[in-house]
Amino acid sequence: MTRHSSRDRLEQALARIADPNGEGARACLTVYTDAARAAADAADARAALGVSLGPLDGAILTIKDLFDVAGEPTRAGSKVLAAEEKPAAADAPVVRRLRAAGAVIVAKTNMTEFAFSAVGANPHFGTPGNPADRARAPGGSSAGAGVAVADGMCEIAIGSDTGGSVRVPAALCGIVGFKPTKRRVPADGAFPLSYTLDSIGPLARSVAHCAKADAVMAGEDFVPLEPVTLSGLRFGVAEGPPLDALDDTVAAAFAAAIKRCEAEGVRIVREKISLFAEMAEAVLYGGMSQSEGYAVHRDRVKRRGADIDPIVRARIELGQNFSAADYVDIVRARERCIRAMDQRLAAFDVLVMPTTPIVAPTIAEVADPKVFVARNVALLRNTSPVNFCDLCAISLPLPAALPVGLMLVARGGHDRDLLRIAAAIERRLAGYGYG
Repeated sequence: MTRHSSRDRLEQALARIADPNGEGARACLTVYTDAARAAADAADARAALGVSLGPLDGAILTIKDLFDVAGEPTRAGSKVLAAEEKPAAADAPVVRRLRAAGAVIVAKTNMTEFAFSAVGANPHFGTPGNPADRARAPGGSSAGAGVAVADGMCEIAIGSDTGGSVRVPAALCGIVGFKPTKRRVPADGAFPLSYTLDSIGPLARSVAHCAKADAVMAGEDFVPLEPVTLSGLRFGVAEGPPLDALDDTVAAAFAAAIKRCEAEGVRIVREKISLFAEMAEAVLYGGMSQSEGYAVHRDRVKRRGADIDPIVRARIELGQNFSAADYVDIVRARERCIRAMDQRLAAFDVLVMPTTPIVAPTIAEVADPKVFVARNVALLRNTSPVNFCDLCAISLPLPAALPVGLMLVARGGHDRDLLRIAAAIERRLAGYGYG
């Protein structure tokens, strides 16, 4: 094996997972040591013959705990599901595609129970500490995914994003997180939070790695990204709710990023986009995820409510307050929003804003349910409208004392253009990882 063989890189990842002084036990709930070694050796054998299965052949990946893997129950971060769910009959479609592309799946990563918060806390399996400050939360719900990438337990992590669950942990852990247009990647075989809003996306240290994983999961041919020329692009800055009440660290990092973009010749257009204010007032996207989440879990909450994270249970139970008429109103409002936002974003190459208005809260402070709710609302404020309006978005790390994310948002279906712009921005903001 060469120094940079898949097997060598896998062994480094396994060592990070097994490190008793690290976060492996909390970040990775199932470790596929033997199967991963066999997959890595097979990738190296192909490489020795000059054969490749694609851009992920031999790459070290983790998958979120809500994806079906044949022969094992799908926990979704829950001890209730671990005890009650029957073993999955088959791998989820995205898992099958990853394996067929030669990816080496090393572990399943921890998550908020049922994917129902953006803080990343899990009282059942432990909360992995943020790579920049272990006393802080990692962001969620793909909590273990963010920590696994930042701590070198994998090269790419696959998560899900219903209101920000890929982008929030990416922002708080100082890495890249991509939420594609929902329809491009199948969510079958991923335990649902919201059938309407759930999207499947990657977290990694680079835009290029995210683009490779996205192409494989979407069943598309991968073409290496060619970063665009930034000069002359139009970036919309959504004033109003997306920029309200930023903490000092986020505000300074975002302002510096915008200044850097302007220095590259980007045209910054500052406008108030009323749709954000309208959604913030109505909290429509929360109503959709709560309504659909309640439909998924109502029987389980009645039977095993005491065994569910009480904060998660309280969020699920809010769904029983929505009537069928309320839900129809939400669906109709979303249809209008999708059309309106698509037209509004046609004036820009991307919309830019902080991924989250705050840095990672401490694990101790979010132990208080009231503080937890406030921090969770803040973390989801800028990311949730992307799902509600069926857009695509990516979070890039910004230099700061604690990790801060820069979110680029594009029209639904314009994923490739978004990734090319993100690659160009990344090139200008390179070298600011946390790990």
